[in-house]
Amino acid sequence: MIIARREFLERVRTRWFLISTIMGPIFMAAIMVLPLLLAERGGRQRSIAVVDLSTGGFAERLTADLNRSQPIVATRASADALRLGSITDSLSLLVRARALDGFLIVSDETLEDGRAEYRGTNVSSPRDMQILTRYLEESATSERLTRAGVSPEAVRRARLEMHLRTSKVTEIKGATESAEGSFMLAFAMWLILYIAIMIYGVSVMGSVVEEKTSRVIELLVSSVRPVQLLSGKILGVGAVGLFQMLIWGVSGGLLIERQKQFANLFHVTGDLASFGVPHVSLLTASLFLLYFLLGYFLYAAMFAAIASSASSEAEARQAQTPVIMLLVVPTVLMPGILNDPNSSLARVLGLVPFFSPIAMPVRWAAAPIPVSELLASIVILAATVTAIAWLAGRIYRVGILMYGKRPSLREVLRWARTG
Repeated sequence: MIIARREFLERVRTRWFLISTIMGPIFMAAIMVLPLLLAERGGRQRSIAVVDLSTGGFAERLTADLNRSQPIVATRASADALRLGSITDSLSLLVRARALDGFLIVSDETLEDGRAEYRGTNVSSPRDMQILTRYLEESATSERLTRAGVSPEAVRRARLEMHLRTSKVTEIKGATESAEGSFMLAFAMWLILYIAIMIYGVSVMGSVVEEKTSRVIELLVSSVRPVQLLSGKILGVGAVGLFQMLIWGVSGGLLIERQKQFANLFHVTGDLASFGVPHVSLLTASLFLLYFLLGYFLYAAMFAAIASSASSEAEARQAQTPVIMLLVVPTVLMPGILNDPNSSLARVLGLVPFFSPIAMPVRWAAAPIPVSELLASIVILAATVTAIAWLAGRIYRVGILMYGKRPSLREVLRWARTG
């Protein structure tokens, strides 16, 4: 416990701990406010020209429809095939001079096969292109209906816009949760678990390498047993992780609770709640912390074993690649878990102990999970943590006093048998 206390205080007193702790709430606030700010600033009117190569009244209808939309102001420019080049050159000059956002070229082919061309400075804006495409499709459909003798107004009245409300059925009877909130919770769990396990596991490795390369480890093992030293490091760094996540959790709760005042502070007129801020139950928070602790102990033990067998930081960085790849696997397969949380892939990832610290909490947040699967995952993970910690302790006991060339896998296995 003395070693754990030292590791804890040594880290929480550093400038980087303070910076990273402050950056957590700032990052959460940015996720809540930045999309609304960008949406408001990107909502200015766009001025475009409609270059009319058609022989009917389609361009007039399209220009009128675009002008009825809030974000676009359209002007029709009549043209023909002979004058098209000079007109587009003139319009391109206006676009370069920022007097025009772009111009749309329509012809009879637009009504026949849906082909049109847009040139402008805002072609990389998905919002602008979606608005332009929607009004272009609606105007073309109305024109085709009119030419076929069908009233576009009658078709619009017959069309019914559907609003599908989605809710996740939970294990608690009568309790539901929005699909958007479930997705956000699952995504947040994945991101926090991945970053936290990676950062604090690598921190244990860095501490071991630093003490070994500076020969401080030789003085320490003369006073404490190697297993006590390793356990104290893992507990101390883990306590730092829990302390930092506690601060982040309280800050996130305050941001969600006072989201209206927070929005007014940045003069945001949109509704932050519209982004589906998830509700985190006590059971979900408890499972999250349990899997974080088990996952952290598992990977911290492996990182410590790697560090004890390395003679330099460069060697440790190279040797950590297989362990990091174990963390990357559930991250790469995350879309499959979110798409179908009860698929065979998701179930296997939730039971394999090297993947379950990330995969199972995400499954829990995304969809109901049988209690038997959850208990099996926890038991398997806890048993694996015990076995890996025992194995890492034996490797650590021998490796911290070994210098020189990098040991082979056979030598490391011999340390584990005889350590």
